[in-house]
Amino acid sequence: MKYIYLSSTMTERFNCFYCRENLQGKKHAKKDDKPVCVRCFDKLCADTCAECRKPISADAKELTHKNRHWHEGCFRCAKCYKPLANEPFAAKDDGKIMCGKCGDRDGSPRCQGCYKVITPGSKNVEYKHKVWHEECFICFECKQPIHTQSFLTKGDEMYCTACHEKKFAKHCARCKEAITSGGITYQDQPWHSECFVCNTCKKPLAGARFTAHEDQFYCVNCYKADVAKKCSGCQNPITGFGRGTNVVNYEDKTWHEYCFNCKKCSLSIAHKRFVINGNDIYCPDCAKKL
Repeated sequence: MKYIYLSSTMTERFNCFYCRENLQGKKHAKKDDKPVCVRCFDKLCADTCAECRKPISADAKELTHKNRHWHEGCFRCAKCYKPLANEPFAAKDDGKIMCGKCGDRDGSPRCQGCYKVITPGSKNVEYKHKVWHEECFICFECKQPIHTQSFLTKGDEMYCTACHEKKFAKHCARCKEAITSGGITYQDQPWHSECFVCNTCKKPLAGARFTAHEDQFYCVNCYKADVAKKCSGCQNPITGFGRGTNVVNYEDKTWHEYCFNCKKCSLSIAHKRFVINGNDIYCPDCAKKL
C-alpha cells in the first residue's frame, strides 16, 4: 500500500531516499517508511498491475489482494469485465478475479441432462461423481423424473424400477413375474428361488439334490416315495442317484444294473443274454438246468 504526502514548508529539510531531492513542499510517497519522490517511486518502487502488467504510478489508485496489485480500472471480472473496485468478488485458484455471479457459474457443475449450470442451492441429484438438475434426472424409457425413487442402470442409462423390469429383467419360468434380484437358472431357464421347489413337499431345491420328472421337480425323498419306479430285484426305488444311476429295462420291468443278476448263480447278466422265467431272470447256462 502506498500513500502520497505533501510536505509542509515549515518542517525541517528532508530528501528523497534515492535521488536526495529536497521534498519540502512537494508530493512524495513512502516506501518502507522512507520518503521517495514521485519520479523515483514510479521508476524504482511501483508495483506491477496483475492485469495489464504495467507499473502502478504513485498518482494512480491501487488495489491489493493477497500480495497482488491492480490499477483500479484493471480490477474487473475476468468473465463479464464488470468493475469490482467497490463490489464483492471471488478469487479463483488460477488467479482470475470474478464477480459473485460469474464466480458462482464458473465454479458450479453442469447438469448431465441439459448441460446448463447447476446453481448453488438448487435441487440436484448426484450419482457416480456426476450431477443432474432434479427435473433432468429422468428414466431413459418413460422420461419421467426419478426423484428419490429407486433406479437401476444399463450402461450409462438410468431406468426406473418398473421400466427396467419390463425391458431387461428375466421372467420366472414358473410364475412369469420379473426376477429383480437373485434367482437361479436351470436348463437355461430363470427361476425365483422361492418358485424352484419340490412339486410334492414344496421344499426349496436351490443348492439341494433333486430330479426332474415330466417337467416337475422333486427332492430326493419325495421322488423316492412318490415317483421313482421300484426295482424288480430289490424292490427299492430307482432314483438315478449314486450307485443306482444305471438301470436295465425289459418290457414293463426295471432293475438297478447291480440287481440284474441270475436268480440261481447270482452272476450279473447286465449287457448279456438272459432268460425270463416267470418273475425271475437266469443266465443261459442256469436256464438250461431248470
